Amino acid sequence: MRILVVEDEPDIAEPVTLLLSREGYEAAWAPDLDSAWEEFLAAEPALLVLDVMLPEGEDAGFTFARQVREGGYSGSILFLTARDSLEDRVAGLNLGGDDYLVKPFALEELLARVRALLRRGAQHKGDRFRRGDLAVDLVARKAYWKGEEIGLTLKEFALLEILCLNPDRLFTPEELADRLFPGRDTAVRMVRIYIHRLRQKLAPEVVRTGAGGYGLGLPE
Repeated sequence: MRILVVEDEPDIAEPVTLLLSREGYEAAWAPDLDSAWEEFLAAEPALLVLDVMLPEGEDAGFTFARQVREGGYSGSILFLTARDSLEDRVAGLNLGGDDYLVKPFALEELLARVRALLRRGAQHKGDRFRRGDLAVDLVARKAYWKGEEIGLTLKEFALLEILCLNPDRLFTPEELADRLFPGRDTAVRMVRIYIHRLRQKLAPEVVRTGAGGYGLGLPE
């Protein structure tokens, strides 16, 4: 699942995005509203982790939340802020926020809240994907082939999740590399390795190779 962290303090954003990536989520970081909109429109996240005070203003996070909600965004929003007044908490929830975490916070608590919000969202949207002999539990992060659970690493599951959430789309190796291994020189080669691993662990037909990219290869 894709999570967008909008936070202007690198000392907070970097460990948060690293933690989420290690947990197998596709984590993107935006330090300001311009880059937040760019990331948001490139691929709508399942969860926004959103700082309230950004370079554009002390309520810029609230404004961004209101705008995406007005635009039809139905994912979860977790506000991060040093402002802990009752008025701020109420304002955030009234603008469409789902949770509110006050700085400083423990990474373990953030991760627990992220998991809870994604579980809650999955209950509304359907937490299981099934196509052909493949079944994927997006919340428990487990994959099954012909009813048998197949052990996947975090990155293998993250790759499978991208394909399942976009079952009719082809991704170029570069697109997958940007999502799974941002900033790594060997990212495209790593994508091909993980495609090979998925085909080995599940079945060759799970991932199809099309014109210029990879996609889910199973019929509806």
